[in-house]
Amino acid sequence: MTNSLEIRSRLEEKIDDEIRLRVVAHKKNILRLEASQATVRNLGVKVENRPLVLIAQGDSWFDYPLHGNGPMIGDTDVISHLRRIGVMPPTILNLAVAGDTAVNVMSLKRQSALIEQIRDKSNWIEGKPDAILFSAGGNDIAGDEFCLFLDFNDGRSTGLNEERFEKSLGMVEACYLSLFALRDRVAPGVPVFGHCYDFPIPNGSHPICAGPWLKPSLDFCNWSVENGVSIVRNALLAFRTMLKKLESDSSNNFHLVDTQGILKVSDWANELHPYPSGFQLIAQKFSDVLASKLIKMVRPI
Repeated sequence: MTNSLEIRSRLEEKIDDEIRLRVVAHKKNILRLEASQATVRNLGVKVENRPLVLIAQGDSWFDYPLHGNGPMIGDTDVISHLRRIGVMPPTILNLAVAGDTAVNVMSLKRQSALIEQIRDKSNWIEGKPDAILFSAGGNDIAGDEFCLFLDFNDGRSTGLNEERFEKSLGMVEACYLSLFALRDRVAPGVPVFGHCYDFPIPNGSHPICAGPWLKPSLDFCNWSVENGVSIVRNALLAFRTMLKKLESDSSNNFHLVDTQGILKVSDWANELHPYPSGFQLIAQKFSDVLASKLIKMVRPI
């Protein structure tokens, strides 16, 4: 028990150190951005616009330090690709932590850290981020707990137990609503952008350091991979429906980046994550939605 607690404590310390390094790097990027804009103004040139400055929070789709299932070579996730897209790629403070559930992301510790960074004016050009990017919900059902939402295949059941799964979605929805409430308190008017993942193949594929997340529960409940494809698809469609409902309430100021149906089978590295090229496709979708919703809102400095 002591060893387990020590390992957990060391892991948390490592995560905290990593986030601190990201914050320091982000502040330097902001200083460079402000200096370059100042130089242009001093030359008598009017600054018409600037890159978006965003904050990201969430799970491994925003923090994936692997190349497919291979060794660590630097992040290959949505955020790392988004930072390189367009003539003026966005500057992003990334607080996401691989493996986090929505409940973890919106825990007391993570909320406090998010508030601290949003309130720190030195992180932003105009006092607050232009938007909050959020990736959460997938880990709340994947993993060993996935079996909670499955009926045993006795020849009569259909796979996903809708009643139990709905209750889990309710907790994920509560996390999104909690984020909106936090935003209204510390950064009113800042929009939130989220996504709904895509349809993976629950075939047991996984990197050496984690997983598998889906097939063991399917095996436990006597479902084949073919059955599992349909079960996981139905779960993610229900997740998308929940997010669409949140988007339809204008008071949430929430925009759903619809990422379902983008990835092909060959784009998936494992049960939960695409290859870098797949993450790039998702990042492009984010970039397109951000451009349509935000670019006109960014004022010159």
